[in-house]
Amino acid sequence: MKKTEQAAVADLRDEYPRFTPEMKHTHKILVPDMLPVHFDIIVNFLRRDGWDFEVLHNDTRAVIDEGLKHVHNDTCFPALCVTGQFIDALKSGKYDPDHTAVMITQSGGGCRASNYIPLIRKALKAEFPNVPVISLNFAGLEKDSGFPVNAKLLLKFIFAIFYGDTLMSLYNQCKPYECEAGASDEARGDCLRAIGDAFERGKYRRYKAIVRSMLERFLKVRRTGEAKVRVGIVGEIYVKYSPLGNSHLEEFLLSEGCEPVVPALMDFIMYCAVNNLNDARLYNKKSLSTPVFGLVYRYLLRVQRKIIRMTEKAGFEPLHDFEHLRKCADKVIHQGVKMGEGWLIPAEMAALAETGTENIVCAQPFGCLPNHIAGKGTIRTLKQMYEHENIVAVDYDPSATKVNQENRIKLMLATARENLAAKQEKH
Repeated sequence: MKKTEQAAVADLRDEYPRFTPEMKHTHKILVPDMLPVHFDIIVNFLRRDGWDFEVLHNDTRAVIDEGLKHVHNDTCFPALCVTGQFIDALKSGKYDPDHTAVMITQSGGGCRASNYIPLIRKALKAEFPNVPVISLNFAGLEKDSGFPVNAKLLLKFIFAIFYGDTLMSLYNQCKPYECEAGASDEARGDCLRAIGDAFERGKYRRYKAIVRSMLERFLKVRRTGEAKVRVGIVGEIYVKYSPLGNSHLEEFLLSEGCEPVVPALMDFIMYCAVNNLNDARLYNKKSLSTPVFGLVYRYLLRVQRKIIRMTEKAGFEPLHDFEHLRKCADKVIHQGVKMGEGWLIPAEMAALAETGTENIVCAQPFGCLPNHIAGKGTIRTLKQMYEHENIVAVDYDPSATKVNQENRIKLMLATARENLAAKQEKH
């Protein structure tokens, strides 16, 4: 790059405030409400490490309106939600803009999420020009974000995700069937405190003991044992998990007497690792990091499989084995299709059908073309493969009303209840 070009890039960066290491002691960091259970664990250990983090829970229509005001129409719905949530929170008066920063994760690759940082910066410049944006990414994006990412922190994130996935799954398997109202929430609270204590004492890597204690705690939740409709949730990663993005989908399914079945976040982490290995195998895109991704993937798979065996032994349904997900994907679509969540979406829909969750909501946000192709575009093939698979693709965008979204899901649930009643009659 020529000196004049380097100077131009430097001038462009200087237009926006940057988060520096010293700000750790002076700034509150706001993060969007994407993963309610996982973020509780992550924010907890980051606070113990001296960071002042807060997960935002503002989710009124004002959030969407702020997003529409600051993000152009061609941007995907998750970008609009995240930007709107930041702006709405800063306008609430609860935070000092001179001592507040915002953080967003970036996965890299062919996704608009790789461009969230400049979008958010432009929005903040118009309203709160002193608020810096921090990028949390492991793809080499925004190297000067000021937030240190090292091996120890990565390890903490990995185990926090494993515990969040397990806790989310156990809660959803107990909540619809609990004999005593609130028992599952109490169990989840106890587990969150135990996990927090493990991080504080530096014992967070003892995952066998931590997972065992979680299983034992949820086994104490008395359940009715009745048969209920089970509904899987798949789709773009933000709307799949975020209550703001999916109009509180899990809560709605629980209110309808259903059991939500949400695949693990770790599946997406392993998907990203495997895609790097696939790039080397399919396209000869090898680099010094290729063997590292291989080591990381094998380690994650080993831990995942041990947790699966422990969960099965306790009598709960485990989350999916990632190698099984890859085999499911191969039945539907090539693993070279990796834009957005790519082959992971049909893989999860196939795996859910094979484990008895035939009813599925495929959450599709506006502007996410890869997910419409790999998600909605594979539904016909999946229905041909699995006779009773009952899938509804639901669009989430600024103009879609919650009532219309829920009505579409209710139509799917009507079929699901008929199928469940027919199965019970047979038995």
